[in-house]
Formats: sequence, C-alpha cells, structure tokens
Amino acid sequence: MISTDNEMAKLKITQVRSVIGRLENQKRTIEALGLGRPNHFVFQNDTPQIRGMIRKVAHLVKVEEVAE
Repeated sequence: MISTDNEMAKLKITQVRSVIGRLENQKRTIEALGLGRPNHFVFQNDTPQIRGMIRKVAHLVKVEEVAE
C-alpha cells in the first residue's frame, strides 16, 4: 500500500547549534532540511532520506516526532 502525506508521520526538526565553522556538507544538509539559524524549526515527513540527513547533522539538531 502506498503512503500518502496524510498517513505519513511528521518530524519537528529544530536547529540547536550554529553552522559557523562546520564542514561544507553539513552546512548544505542543514540548508536542505529547510533550516538556517539556531532555534529555527521545520516540519518534515518521516522518510528514510530525511532520517539520513538528520543522522549527518545530529549534533546540530533536535528531533521530535509529532502526532497528528
């Protein structure tokens, strides 16, 4: 069965640390997640691709699962 956006779990991703002095690929990953400054947050669908991006910058973000 194919999941739609309505059935997919959401993640609240909050940037908690600055990207100043970080590697370029970490800066690009933060930007790709839709973040850019500390204490800014976004909601993303819980997909393997997003989970991989979070794992790459886990030391810079806080992740919470959101119940719909």
